[in-house]
Amino acid sequence: MLLTNHVLSGALIGALVRRPLAAFAAGVASHFVLDAMPHWGQWGSQRRFLRVAVPDGLISLATMGAFAAISPPERRLAVLAGMAGAALPDLDKPTNLWFGWSPFPGPVNRFHGRIQHEAPRRPTSS
Repeated sequence: MLLTNHVLSGALIGALVRRPLAAFAAGVASHFVLDAMPHWGQWGSQRRFLRVAVPDGLISLATMGAFAAISPPERRLAVLAGMAGAALPDLDKPTNLWFGWSPFPGPVNRFHGRIQHEAPRRPTSS
């Protein structure tokens, strides 16, 4: 799943939960729930992945800034925490690409990789 979807979900979670720690935890949980749903399809190559992932990462950062700016002050920290929690599990993508390692322990990496069911024939494709 692309990062922007996780960030948008995290923003909604933070706005609803209103408590930063709970919003962060729910954001992390939502990441894995969304990743368990079939999505996108086979990338084919790292180059194709990066052509989508880099703009998506920049859009995600802009989205986080926009939602932080428009959130009411009393909910802002929870919205930021929800977005950060929802995005956190994908930190392994840039660290693997740039440094060759994941910041997460092996069991987390294996779980995250196992639940991401890519769907080459999504319902919308023919």
